[in-house]
Amino acid sequence: MKKQTESQCTQKTISLLSPLGTIQVSGCENGVHTIQILMDVAPAERSSKAPLSCVVNDSLAETSHELQRCVEWLQAYFSEPQTAGSLPLPAFHHPALQGGLFDFTLGQSVYASAVALSPGLIADAFTSRVLHVLLRDVKFGETVSYKRLAEMAGNPRAVRAVGGAMRRNPVPLLIPCHRVISSNGQSGPYMSGKGDHLKQWLLTHERQRGEG
Repeated sequence: MKKQTESQCTQKTISLLSPLGTIQVSGCENGVHTIQILMDVAPAERSSKAPLSCVVNDSLAETSHELQRCVEWLQAYFSEPQTAGSLPLPAFHHPALQGGLFDFTLGQSVYASAVALSPGLIADAFTSRVLHVLLRDVKFGETVSYKRLAEMAGNPRAVRAVGGAMRRNPVPLLIPCHRVISSNGQSGPYMSGKGDHLKQWLLTHERQRGEG
């Protein structure tokens, strides 16, 4: 299924049947735009030994290299998650994950540039920075608190903003917002509270596979 977006990208959406239910990956030749977990079935029973499959429902014909790379990464994450960290991630082409606002190497200069353009962009700048730091620093099987992630992103007071960044994450699983938990050790909300059981499944999946 292809569609024309406001940014004039021609996107294709691939559906995968995963242990979490149907996952839809949308993207163009430049990269992945979004990942959606539809929550249409109950999560599969976990096992520390048995492989978990992730099956593509659609034809990969005329699918961009970046979408194919995303599919391969997701399949590895569920069936052999220890190997996913060594696989290349696809390029991202969602507006929140592009340009200098997603480049942590720019440091604080990115905020000055954003404010100069428009004060409203500062929230997008911080969201991008938080997501990039999360992707870079919080690895498979690890967790981080909202407070600690705010500190890592350079703004210790922005705990609530970190929560907002997690809700706006356009590519869950690839950028592991499920690894961000409450300071008291509780897993905390996922997908605005509708996917809390999926978050617990993912954390257990990573813990079990890491021990396997």
